[in-house]
Amino acid sequence: MELNLDFLKPQERVSLQLRMLYEKAGFLQYHMGRFEEYSLYQENRRFLPSEQLITFTDLDGRLLALKPDVTLSIAKNARIEKNGCGRFYYQEKIYRPSQESHTFQEISQMGVECIGNVDDEVTAQAVSLAIQSLALTGKEYVLEVSHMGFVTGLLDAVGAPEAIRPQLFTCIQNKNWHDLQELAADAGLSKQGIDALCKLGRLSGTWEEVLENAEVLALNAAMGAALSELRTLCQALSGQTEHLKLELSLVNDMKYYNGIVLQGFLEGLPRAVLKGGRYDPLAAQFRPGTRAVGYALYLDALNQPDSDDNHKEKKPAMLNVALPKGRLGDKVYNMLASVGYGCPENYNDTRKLVVENPEAGIRYFLVKPSDVTIYVEHGAADVGIVGKDILVESGADVYELLDTGLGKCHMCVAGREDFKDDPGRTLRVATKFVNITKRYYGAQGRNIDIIKLNGSIELAPLLGLSDVIVDIVETGKTLKENNLRVMEKFMPISARFIANRASFQMKGKEMEELLKKLKSVIEQ
Repeated sequence: MELNLDFLKPQERVSLQLRMLYEKAGFLQYHMGRFEEYSLYQENRRFLPSEQLITFTDLDGRLLALKPDVTLSIAKNARIEKNGCGRFYYQEKIYRPSQESHTFQEISQMGVECIGNVDDEVTAQAVSLAIQSLALTGKEYVLEVSHMGFVTGLLDAVGAPEAIRPQLFTCIQNKNWHDLQELAADAGLSKQGIDALCKLGRLSGTWEEVLENAEVLALNAAMGAALSELRTLCQALSGQTEHLKLELSLVNDMKYYNGIVLQGFLEGLPRAVLKGGRYDPLAAQFRPGTRAVGYALYLDALNQPDSDDNHKEKKPAMLNVALPKGRLGDKVYNMLASVGYGCPENYNDTRKLVVENPEAGIRYFLVKPSDVTIYVEHGAADVGIVGKDILVESGADVYELLDTGLGKCHMCVAGREDFKDDPGRTLRVATKFVNITKRYYGAQGRNIDIIKLNGSIELAPLLGLSDVIVDIVETGKTLKENNLRVMEKFMPISARFIANRASFQMKGKEMEELLKKLKSVIEQ
């Protein structure tokens, strides 16, 4: 008799089904306490998503921490037979800082870890279980698969300097090909090398298609070995590849992962709900020569309400666009309207904040420019147009797909005409771009006091409130009229087309079509 689980909450139902799935596959449940000795995390900081931990001293004087990670504990403590492979599953709570709430959040995870003699068969089993885990949610899903060896091999092949590799990784992660080209060119990479890096963005789709196209780009043995491993994996998953997508621009932390990487998305949810891959460097910290593969499924996300109701209403997918109010939004809307994405109702003629054209499959949300990244990152909008300044300041976890070239200007440091800097004292800086300012002066090792203002930044040095300002400059006319001068320009700004990471997987075809038409107008 089949057990009816419909009365359970999604998280409860799926966790029970996952437990049955993993135990049937021969995995042992791994139990652990909430606390670990702080030294474990101190010694392995490079493998943690954040250095911020909740710590306390126990009754014996030991410094402990609430677990920010499960994998480290299993890798350290699990008993594994010599030359064998330990297969474990877990259901645990971890504690990590939240960027949105500026506090710690409790996260419920369930996942599998294979540690020891991990071969192709073990890797295929782990990925197969990841596919089955997503399927158990009952939602439409996509599992992205890539290989870190292909990307790092490509960086080696094109001669990318070590110093800029983290920045290149960030560009690849964000599908930010325009900034990648500039960064690579400034570092002296050849045009052929830059073109090869940008081709990563086109290596996405079914595994047969992607591997065939990627063979041409395999410039060294490391890249060839990565493709061979991916081919072996996909062949082993025969019959399970309907929802599997090879995405060779998918990269995760290069300090953590060294082989196959995974990322799973569910329809209607704004972020990846499953992440994992090969993490041999971490496992080898505790057992030299050990290999490992695993993933975590974030159970909390399953109880969240869907951000997209298209699947509920069985309607054709519509692209939700966060359009900034003002001149920039008007320019972008007119560009899109000229290629078939206009709406019967002009939003400027009404007080409505939402206008749509179901026939064109488009819906516009009129939002404050500084809120565009929020709507897109949280999945309320699939795509949006936002200035690079707002994008960098917010630190939003989104794809940056296109530089529209609109609204070009620069971030700058400005001060009074007679101001002379003294590096020996703390610099007082007025700005509304706090994070950009911290990063700029942090790279210089300069001590600063930040005075946050929301407008009329130019007044601050004139009234003695600050020594300098960090602000946007286009023509410099306002600065000159207030007896200020530009001391340094350090970040070019223009309007960028951004996308929610999950929406990109579920509405990729619609986005690509819109992007293609938008590019055709921009390039005219």
